[in-house]
Amino acid sequence: MDILKYRRVSTKTMIKKASNEMKQNIFRKIIAAAMIFSAFIFVLAPVGQVMAVSVDDYWGGSTQRQYVNTNSGLADGSAARDPRQIIVDVIKVILGFLGILAVVIILFAGFKWMTAGGNEENVAGAKKMLIAGIIGLVIILSSYALATFIINQIVGATTGATL
Repeated sequence: MDILKYRRVSTKTMIKKASNEMKQNIFRKIIAAAMIFSAFIFVLAPVGQVMAVSVDDYWGGSTQRQYVNTNSGLADGSAARDPRQIIVDVIKVILGFLGILAVVIILFAGFKWMTAGGNEENVAGAKKMLIAGIIGLVIILSSYALATFIINQIVGATTGATL
C-alpha cells in the first residue's frame, strides 16, 4: 500500500513539474513574441522616411502634419538635426529598451514566484531574479539621470542652451 502511495505522489509531482514547464514555455514564447513585435515596430517605424512617398499621404494633409510636428516634438525635416540631439535620442532609446527589459525580468520573477507552488528552490530562484531585476532597474534609472545631467552640462557649457 505504501508503494502505491509513493507512486501516486511521484506521478502527481511529475504532472505538476510538466505543468510548470509548460507554463514557463508558454510564458517564454509570449515574451519572445512581444520582443520580436517591438523590434519590428522600432525597425519599421521610420519606413515612411525611406520610401519615396509624400508625407501628406501618411498624415492626411499639411494641417495634420503641422499639428503632429508641433505637438509631438518631431522636427519638420527642413533643417539638419544637431548631432548632440541625435546622441541624446540614441541614449534615451537604449536606456528605455533596457528599462523595459528590466521590468520584464521583474514580472517574470514574480510569475515564477507565484507559480513556485511552495517549492523553496523555485522561490529562492525567483527572489534572486527579482532582486537582480530591481538592481538592474535602479542602475538603468541612475544611468539615465547621470547621462541627462552630463549632456545638459556639456551643452550648457558650450552653447548656453539646454537640450
